[in-house]
Amino acid sequence: MTQWVLHVDLDQFIAAVEVLRRPELRGVPVVVGGDGDPTKRGVVSTASYEARSYGVHSGQPLRTAARRCPDAVFLPVDKEAYDAVSADVVATLREFDVVVEVLGWDEAFLGADTDDPEALAREIQDRVRTSTNLDCTVGIGQNKLQAKLATGFGKPAGVFRLTDQTWYEVLGDRQTDALWGIGTKTAKRLAGMGINTVRELAAADRQELAAQFGPTTGPWLLLLARGYGDKTVESTPYVARSRGRETTFQHNLEDWDEIRREVRDLARRVADDVAEERRNPVRVVVKVRYAPFFTQTHGHPLATPTADADAIAEAALAALDWFTDRRPVRLLGVRAEFGRQPDAGGEEAPST
Repeated sequence: MTQWVLHVDLDQFIAAVEVLRRPELRGVPVVVGGDGDPTKRGVVSTASYEARSYGVHSGQPLRTAARRCPDAVFLPVDKEAYDAVSADVVATLREFDVVVEVLGWDEAFLGADTDDPEALAREIQDRVRTSTNLDCTVGIGQNKLQAKLATGFGKPAGVFRLTDQTWYEVLGDRQTDALWGIGTKTAKRLAGMGINTVRELAAADRQELAAQFGPTTGPWLLLLARGYGDKTVESTPYVARSRGRETTFQHNLEDWDEIRREVRDLARRVADDVAEERRNPVRVVVKVRYAPFFTQTHGHPLATPTADADAIAEAALAALDWFTDRRPVRLLGVRAEFGRQPDAGGEEAPST
């Protein structure tokens, strides 16, 4: 038997759950976000494939989504419903003779020993569909990186295998931000070095990358472009690496004394969430979204790991002091981090 990593990703998860509850919405553009009122400020948590065809996507202002797709049905976020369905999916995955590593609401890695990973993938799809009426896509790879990227090529509701042998054939000529872990900013920096594609990054000079991105990140980018990744799937229960709260204001905040009060209140709400977990965060991050829609974040370490509300609030205010731009603010967020968490993709939990 051969060891494979499978990445199971529920298709348009939040929108799909809503369509299950409202079958009349099948085939209709559906947008979920905020309290479901597109005339108010808020962001899209997810959009159905029909809405995405109009350019609607996660993280977009609801008002922008309404302009791009005026016929869409807008619905409020219902976190409890999504939690319940997600739990059913995870329980279904754990019925298989595989190691399951849950990444969040809508995705998980599976470690499997099999000579026919496609057959296993199709069985997983069938059983998830039977138990929840939801479709999922399954990516197959020799490591987590390959499996995660394979899922994107299999959507929607498909199965796709990506291996060492097919890596450059599939990804070689794609832009560097096609790689899981490389965002827009890193891709722009690479482009400034004359590195635009995955193949070019794979052939780049290790020392030059280390000089530009640091002795750890530079070599890591090279390995990423060559398709190397973690092969170990952990069965330990999923534990969130952070807890956060956000508030979108219907009217811009311009008084920074008021902004400080709002950040302090958010930090104390986060501290309450953290206290319930009985874990001590090590860092606090503040997010500020200026009007009309420009976002910055700054973090501040806690002197010692602690769930103390005063300490978390003080760290949040210290992080806020790093924001020197005093433009009007439309959103504030505070996040307490238990440890560093790489971007694993998938859909974000909704803001409060």
